[in-house]
Amino acid sequence: MTIRCKRAYEAASRADGRRFLVDRLWPRGVRKTELPIEAWLKDAAPSPELRKWFQHDPARWPEFRRRYAAELAANPAVWQPLLEAARQGTVTLVYSAHDPEHNNAAALRQFLEEATASAAPAKPPCASRRGRARSARHR
Repeated sequence: MTIRCKRAYEAASRADGRRFLVDRLWPRGVRKTELPIEAWLKDAAPSPELRKWFQHDPARWPEFRRRYAAELAANPAVWQPLLEAARQGTVTLVYSAHDPEHNNAAALRQFLEEATASAAPAKPPCASRRGRARSARHR
């Protein structure tokens, strides 16, 4: 599973896989016909209140991530399609912020990766020990 982040102002490439715009606002100066995306997932973006509070301030990044994760956890229907797409191949989360490290796409990618890790099935219990005991009895 590969989830990437890329600015809306960067050229699309085949390596991007399926591209989804994850900003609540359309990127400034970009025509809708010029941005190759599969879908615009406004509802996967932070709430307007959270976006305004954050203001892309790196000092607020840890708290922004915590609040955004809480918003996402409360509404899995907005991010489940991204997770399903990522399980099928590469997904690129498209965003317009200037900072490549402190933006909603980066926080969303981390949330999705953590959701995948926590949803991974636990390793099955070791059945071979039980099987060996049986075979020893039947000898």
